[in-house]
Amino acid sequence: MQFKTILTLIGLAGLLALPVGAAPTPPDSVLLDMQQAFKKGDAKRLATLLPQASGHVLQPWAAYWALRARLDSATPDEVNEFFRQYQGTYQEDRLRNDWLLLLGQRRDWANFAVVAPDYRMNDDREVRCYTLAMENILARVDLADEVKTQWYSQKDAGDGCALAAQSHFAAGQLTEADIWLKARLALDAGQLKATRQAVAIVAPDASTALNEALSHPERFLLKQAPSSQRQKQELAVLALIRWADSNADSAAQALSSRWSKHLSSAQQAWAWGAIGKEAAQKLSNDALRYFNHAAPDGMSDEHLAWRARAALRQHQWRDVLNAITVMSPQTAADATWVYWRARALLQADRSEAEHQQARQLLQGIAGVRGFYPLLAQEELGLAITPPETPTPLTPLEKDNAKNNPGLQRALAAISLGLRPEGVREWNYTTNLHQRGGMSDRELLAAADLACQHAVWDRCINTSERTRSAIDLTQRFPMPHRQAVVERSRAIGLDPAYVYGLIRQESRFITDARSGVGASGLMQVMPATARWTAKKIGLTDFKPNQITERDTNIAIGTGYLKLVLDDFAGSMPLAAAAYNAGPGRPRSWRGSSGERVVEAAIWAENVPFAETRDYVKKVLANTTIYAAMITGQTQSLKARLGLIGPRDAGSSDNQELP
Repeated sequence: MQFKTILTLIGLAGLLALPVGAAPTPPDSVLLDMQQAFKKGDAKRLATLLPQASGHVLQPWAAYWALRARLDSATPDEVNEFFRQYQGTYQEDRLRNDWLLLLGQRRDWANFAVVAPDYRMNDDREVRCYTLAMENILARVDLADEVKTQWYSQKDAGDGCALAAQSHFAAGQLTEADIWLKARLALDAGQLKATRQAVAIVAPDASTALNEALSHPERFLLKQAPSSQRQKQELAVLALIRWADSNADSAAQALSSRWSKHLSSAQQAWAWGAIGKEAAQKLSNDALRYFNHAAPDGMSDEHLAWRARAALRQHQWRDVLNAITVMSPQTAADATWVYWRARALLQADRSEAEHQQARQLLQGIAGVRGFYPLLAQEELGLAITPPETPTPLTPLEKDNAKNNPGLQRALAAISLGLRPEGVREWNYTTNLHQRGGMSDRELLAAADLACQHAVWDRCINTSERTRSAIDLTQRFPMPHRQAVVERSRAIGLDPAYVYGLIRQESRFITDARSGVGASGLMQVMPATARWTAKKIGLTDFKPNQITERDTNIAIGTGYLKLVLDDFAGSMPLAAAAYNAGPGRPRSWRGSSGERVVEAAIWAENVPFAETRDYVKKVLANTTIYAAMITGQTQSLKARLGLIGPRDAGSSDNQELP
């Protein structure tokens, strides 16, 4: 009997086994076809397939795709019918978000006002800005403070926040200074479109001058006659910010010799902050000197962060404290700056009262929740050990999670290969926007459900959101334990270090693939995989094997070992090399004659935000995994060590990709 015939008979047997009157469950292939049609924007194909998805557990996704693909031409009645049919689901709120954005773009405030009150996610800045714009346009409600909060935090050029700013500026509720501040923030973040958008509000006739300031800042600054006119001053500040991005030293020279006497103290402070930031990101020893040309209270939080980092590199603790003290309360409350503020207050030249204040600051963040909490724990002389495991989940708590429709759909989507959709629905369900979020016990139960299904990223991320109860077995799972431990120990690697890296790289998703092409548990790039395979003796390696668990672990650990050896066993340097390539951390070590610093200071000064975050998380992960594997207290500081320029007599492995 042919294989196709057997499958046909199996299918018929399944249909005959259904209860009388029961409809067969739609095949998963329908959902997969619909997702592909949605990606292609094929509304006709989606409309054809939609009836076939009726009754599938992921039917809400099918209906969402079908309507979202033609939302531009949908009627309010069609949209409202979707809201009614899928009330309470993620898909309803997702479409409400999309519909509100469209209504805002159309300036259809009548329908916007009807739909907006039922929007539960409330996490889309553009939707919120459209709401602020609507209330100001229709009723002249002064919401300028929130407009600034939303607009300043937005890095890209959004229509909603720009509209809210425009309407409040026209009503006299935002000032010229408010608008120019947005232009500076946007340019500091490298967002040229958002910069132009802001300047168009306050100086619509300045587009030609602005284009020159952004395209040829050095020419603009040298040919423009310094002026006390506000618009020319602000354009000069923007040109200085832009020039500093490519040549901080030249921008500093232009500011000090030609422009400083024609700018206000606030404008000068911002310009020096931008110049200092660029110099600090290049690890220039001139950075702190540039920062010190102006009072720190005229700089942005981003400037102040780099001012503090530059001061840390030079062990200028008073400057560290001065920068952190004037940060916004929200930024200063971050564990990073709480820790370094405490360290500055603990210096020998500070008073006993300041030492006591430092200990209180450290006590406020100490724990196992991350890099700086772990360092604070050690600074207080407290052991880094796993916290007490929460009371075991009850059968009822587990059943409630298992029977949650949103979690069921999320797991079904992930198992079907629709990971982005499943992750979004999982996050929405565990956030439960409509009633303030899950309790710790509910989060632990949801995390447990994800663990049981080996959906490790949702297990980890969900458990990390508990506020008081901490279950490290959920937050730091150890799947593939035998394969990881045996391979690590066989080549002389600490298994905790490997686990710490895998947790950060892939969250244990074996088929994970990054946007740049890295694959598998250890996120290995194709070229690196080929090179490493030869180095470790995998002569029969084929590119399609990279997502095979054991092959990926062998290549990933093999490369990590080579990198670790090249950096003389320094875990922070090796982690940075694994993430950014070995050439960059070599240059980040500094040149001969520079001081040796704590690795925590070195890590905080890594110029790339992604790599800076990566190094800290991998080392924190490693410390926790070591405590769990050994059952003994651990030291993050010992793993970090000290970092300075490479010894003159040592040689780099230039082969390392």
